[in-house]
Parts: sequence; structure tokens; C-alpha cells
Amino acid sequence: MIAPLALTTGEPAGIGPDLAIMWAQEPRDCPLVAVADPTLLAERARQLGLTLRTVSYPGTVTCAAGELSVESIPVARDVVVGRLDTANVPYVLETLATATDGCLEGRFAGLITGPVQKSIINDAGVSFSGHTEFLAERCACTTVVMLLVADGLRVALATTHVPLADVPGLITRERLTRVLNVLLDDLTQRFGITQPRVLVAGLNPHAGEGWHLGREEIEVIAPVCKAFAARGVVGPLPADTLFTQRLLARADAVLAMYHDQGLPVLKHVGFGSAVNVTLGLPIVRTSVDHGTALDLAGRGGVDAGSFVAAVKLAATLAATRVRS
Repeated sequence: MIAPLALTTGEPAGIGPDLAIMWAQEPRDCPLVAVADPTLLAERARQLGLTLRTVSYPGTVTCAAGELSVESIPVARDVVVGRLDTANVPYVLETLATATDGCLEGRFAGLITGPVQKSIINDAGVSFSGHTEFLAERCACTTVVMLLVADGLRVALATTHVPLADVPGLITRERLTRVLNVLLDDLTQRFGITQPRVLVAGLNPHAGEGWHLGREEIEVIAPVCKAFAARGVVGPLPADTLFTQRLLARADAVLAMYHDQGLPVLKHVGFGSAVNVTLGLPIVRTSVDHGTALDLAGRGGVDAGSFVAAVKLAATLAATRVRS
């Protein structure tokens, strides 16, 4: 039997705790430990009108309805639902660090992360651009890749949380080579795709229109795609026609050049059920595809589809990693 999965509930004033509590209401076959404040979870359950019994971990990993195993990390200040507080930023970061280290040490088989509020972390004086970058640094990885999965569509990003003005300068042959190596390797080793096929988007409209609308395709993207052609890579393709069923039917993943080139399409296809996966890490990590939804926290009735999908995919990837 593999080790349990770890869960961080993210921003304590948001819906991350709600999702964990809702998920724990039914019996389940996936062992999971929440790295969180048990008092916070108990209070949020009360606000939601739900029953929750927390079980201390290390110790028993419960899968019973209405129970959740918790590795305790206390919040710094009592949480007010929907209200951000810089005092609890260290709590958020400590839960992430503890859960990640537990995966690296083998105590946990993988990590599911709830949504965090980047703005409040930065307001607290901590430079934080996202989970992906935090995990890369914590795991001492030079190249990680953000991949979102929904309804059979997989979209990876060559760049992640950076200003659009910075993207062209970041699209280099070296970066694309590293990203494609990680993407192809993890599609094979983690997703079990023997010969993955990847479509690569151009950066400019019409993939540069033969250099008339930009030279990145000719000078950078096309040479890299050619070098990877034998491994199933095709591109650069115009982003406005790449996401058509005719092309996607022959692909296992798409590599977009920047965040808002690829993710709007994926979230249109599967918002509420999509999963964020970090490739290139020595650990399994999945996450929900949405934010903290401060206005919905503590009220009930939120859609837990993405959370459930993230747990299921983490369990599948962890099992695949064990078999390999």
C-alpha cells in the first residue's frame, strides 16, 4: 500500500478548507492527510453545517465519512471567512513546505494543493508568483512545467506567471528544449503514454505569418520543434486554429507559449473539473483550477468538481510512479 496523499487547504479565509470538509463527508478509498489547522477545519465545518471529526496524524489515516486525518499546523490568528490577513501568510507557506518535504521524504505519495491568494502573500513581503515556482525552489528543480488537464485535453505552458511584455524574451531555444524534455518525459513516465504527440503553438498571430508578424517562430520555435520531430513534436502552429478538434484528435498535449494563450481554451472546455499538474518535480503534485473564491467561503454549495478530480489524478499518478 502506498503512503497517503498530502493536502494543503491554501488560503484559510477562502474555499480550500470548505472543499476538504465537503470531500470528507463521504467514505472514500483514497488515503489522504490534510496539512492544516484542525481547529480551523472544525470551525469551518460548523459554519457549513457539516460534521467533521479530525484525527491526529502521524497516526491513523481515516477514510471514514465525516472524518479527516490532519497533520496539525496552527494559524497565527483566528480566521474570518472571506477576509484576507497577512498574519496568516506564514501558516500558508508552512503548510506547503511541510507537505512538500513530506513528499520528498516519502511520508506522502503526492500532494494536492488548495488555492492560495498570491496578492496577500506578496502584501506580507514574500515574493510569491505561484505554487509552481514555490515547489520548484523547494524541490531544487531547475525546470518545471505547468500542465492543465480537462476532459482529455492537456495544455502545458512554456512560461507561467510573468507579465505578457516579458514573454518574448523568455522564449528561447534553451527554455523550449528544457520544457519539451520535461513534458515528453512526464507524459511517458507519469501518464503512461508510450509515444506522446505534442502540438506547439507559435507566439505571434498566424505563427508569425512567415516572419511578417514576428521572427520568434523562424528563429526559435521552429528549430526546436524540428529537433524534437522524431519524438512526436509538431509546430509551430497558429494558436487560433491549433485548438480545433481535427488537430487535437491527433495530439496528447499542447504546448502554449504563455498563460493566457492556452488556459482560456482549456478552462472553457472544463472549468470546474480541470486539474493543474506540475511536471518536472520529483514528487506528484496536482491542484484545483480555480482561485480562493473568498465570497463563497463558509456558505456551502460550492462546486467541488476540480478538487475531486485533483485528488483522483494525484492518486493515479502516484500509483503509476510506484509501478514504474
